[in-house]
Parts: sequence; C-alpha cells; structure tokens
Amino acid sequence: LLSRYPRGGFLLSARDFALRKLHEQTEEEAESLITDARYGFISGALKETYFPKHTGKRTLTDRIDDIVTSRLWGFPIMLLLLGGVFWLTIIGSNYPSSLLSDILVGTLHPFLKTTLAGWGSPWWLTGFLIDGVYLSTVWVVSVMLPPMAIFFPLFTLLEDFGYLPRVAFNLDELFRRSGAHGKQALTMSMGFGCNAAGVVSTRIIDSERERLIAIITNNFSLCNGRWPTQILLASLFIGAAVPTAYAGLASIGAVLTIVLLGIGVMFASSWVLSHTVLRGEVSTFHLELPPYRPPQFWRTLYTSVIDRTLIVLWRALVFSAPAGALIWLTCNVHIGGESVAAHLIRLLDTPGYFMGLNGVILLAYLLAIPANEVVIPTVLMLTTLVIGSAGGDAGVLMEGGDAETFAILQSGGWTLMTGVCMMLFCLLHHPCSTTIYTIYKETHSIRWTLLSVLLPLGLGIITTVIVAGLWRFLS
Repeated sequence: LLSRYPRGGFLLSARDFALRKLHEQTEEEAESLITDARYGFISGALKETYFPKHTGKRTLTDRIDDIVTSRLWGFPIMLLLLGGVFWLTIIGSNYPSSLLSDILVGTLHPFLKTTLAGWGSPWWLTGFLIDGVYLSTVWVVSVMLPPMAIFFPLFTLLEDFGYLPRVAFNLDELFRRSGAHGKQALTMSMGFGCNAAGVVSTRIIDSERERLIAIITNNFSLCNGRWPTQILLASLFIGAAVPTAYAGLASIGAVLTIVLLGIGVMFASSWVLSHTVLRGEVSTFHLELPPYRPPQFWRTLYTSVIDRTLIVLWRALVFSAPAGALIWLTCNVHIGGESVAAHLIRLLDTPGYFMGLNGVILLAYLLAIPANEVVIPTVLMLTTLVIGSAGGDAGVLMEGGDAETFAILQSGGWTLMTGVCMMLFCLLHHPCSTTIYTIYKETHSIRWTLLSVLLPLGLGIITTVIVAGLWRFLS
C-alpha cells in the first residue's frame, strides 16, 4: 500500500485537509479532524488496492463483538461480568480476611500486649503502640489485602483478554453525553477495587479536562474499603426489615442499588463539572478494539500484585498507622474529666441528627479518613465508650459477629433510618487520605484536590439531610 503513494503522503494529505479548518476548531477538535482524515484516507486507499481472498469471512472476534457490543446484549453481559467479579471478590475474600484477622488480631494482638507488659512497658505506651498503631494497621491489611489480591488479577485478566475496551465502547455514549471521556469507563471500573488506583489509571485519558473530571468523580465508585460496611449494614438493617425468606435478596439488592446510585451520581457530577468549572468540548473517542487473546497469566499476576495491590496497600498502611494513633489518643486523653472523643461526639451530635446519623458516626469518619476499613470498628469502639460498656481498655478497635454488632449499634440508638443514611453517606463522602494524596500527586493542584474532597462530602451531607428529613416527615 505504501509503495503506491509518496512516502508519508497519506499522513500529509490528511493533515492538510484538517489544517484548512483549524481556524474554526478547538485544539481537541482539530486533533479529531486529523485522526478522522487519516482513517478516511487509509480506508479509501484500502478499498482501491486491497482485495482479500475470502471476502465476507468473519473472524471469531467479529462474531463475539456482535454480541458483547450490541445494543440488546452489551449492557446485560457487561453488568453480569462485572457483577461476577464483585461477587467473587466479596465471597472469595471472606475466608482469607477472617484468617488474617484471627492471626493478626485474635492471636498476635494479645500476645504483643502481654509481651510488652512483661517487659515493663507503661500502659500508655502499650496502648498507643499495640491498641492504636498496630491494631489499626493490621485491620487494614486483613480487610484490604484479600479483596485487592482477588479483584485486581480478575480485572487485569479481563483487560488482557480484550474485554475492557468493549466496556469502554458500550459506555462511551453515556460518558460523552455527560461531557466526559469514554475511557472513564475503565477508570471507573478500576475504582471499584481502589479509588487511589482508579485515580492513577486516569493517565490513559489524553485530554487534561476530561482526566480531571475522571479524577474528581472516581470517588463515587464504591471501593473495596467500603464494601464491607455496605454489606454489613445491608444485612443488619435492610435484611432485617423484610421477611426472613427474602432477607438475603433484599441485602444484595440494597448493595447493588448503592453501586448503581454511585454510577448515576458519577454521570450527573461529570455533566455538572463539564458545564461549570471544567467547560470544554468533548474529545472524540477513537477506540480500536483489539482481538481477543489468551491472557498472559504470569504477567497478569505480576502487574496486578506488584504494580497495583502492593503499592496501593503500602500507601494505605502509611496512613492507617497515624489513624490508629489518633483514635487511641482521642479516647485516652482526658479534658475536664472526659475524653476528647466524648467532647467531640457531643459537638457532632447536632449535625449528625439532621443527617440521620449521630456524633459517633461522624467522629468515626473523621478519625478514619486514613482508611475506610476501620470505620465500623471505630463506630463500635466509640459506641461502647459512650454507653460505658467497653469492658476493657478504652480506644481498642472492636470486631464481632453480626449479632454482637447489631446489639451494640441498637444500644447506641441506631434505627433503620440510621442504617440507610449511613449507607448513603458511606457512598457519598470524602475520599480516604490515600486517595487524597494520590489526587494531589496526579494533579499537582491543591484546588482540584480540595474540589475532589468537598464535592462528594457536600453531596453526602445534602443527601442524608434530605433523606432523614423526608423519613421523619413521612413517619
């Protein structure tokens, strides 16, 4: 083909064609014109010079694409596959998470406390290091590591197999209508594993404006640090509100509703951003669908474990250790005969009431900014502190079975409304410190970092206030 034309002629002709209209176009539109002209010229040249021996023969990739990218089956297959990945992640991570928790929390935690006490360590140093720093860190490991070790390899397998570009193809029109880029479908999916990883993955978007939209709205993808909270609350409150035979179905439906609500808020927020602070033309998404191919197992394992899981986990650990120290200090440093935590809970009770929550929940979210995984343990610990039934050292993160957890929350005044508002706020609230730090590293801007924090937090407050107000009015 190239021998029939001057060297580079088809590129120069395309560029000349596009440059004639540059004075009427934006930079992104001009780039799109150049790309369109190149593809058009090459397509015409191929029709004149290339005659395949077997015309009309369709490859296996073509036949599969007719199904997975069709208007009828594309979205159901996509939801089924991604739902299967989420299900495998949740179910598959339960056992290793429980095992790690039994070893790191159930066995090593009391052993380390006893050992330090035997060495003559003062109570405050033992509590600060073991009940604070150590317990918070290992809690993050036991909750984050198994889901990431399952989700990221599965996600990378779909990527290597060639299916994820089809997901972007299916969602391109929806993102285009919201003023975002079609590749945001991929960064959104990555955010379901970890929002920090989702933010990093926005590097695949060339347009700076659309990349910022993807970064700011990625927090609306429910990361694995928030999955346990949603599942627990759905089981304890939504499942308990329906007949026993439908409890499991109701719980799953509630969690899926939260996930779909997050996706809807992502589209809406993208549209608002693209029409306000990030105005601009939507760049054309030229996507070449690669052929399906067998994934390379070892490369997939290395990419998902080393480049994604361990790096994200390390960042989470860096921030979780100070969180544990802060939690312990707020419960054990006293002012005027009361702990700092008690003062803060009383201060936050008023805004918590209007949001359908309470001061304990708001304080738990403030203390758990470094790691969403410790929100429920912190809530349980603060609740027992408030009702005076800790039964041990103050500031020790707690865990327990569903029945024990439900009893503690009920004693703290939780109702069905509290559980629903908590699920909404869990979805719509500020990112964890790992994600905040990653956003700053990717944008190098305090302005966009603050917007990434304040936008979901503001939506979370407004949404819970409206829901709680309507709930009380209708009741």
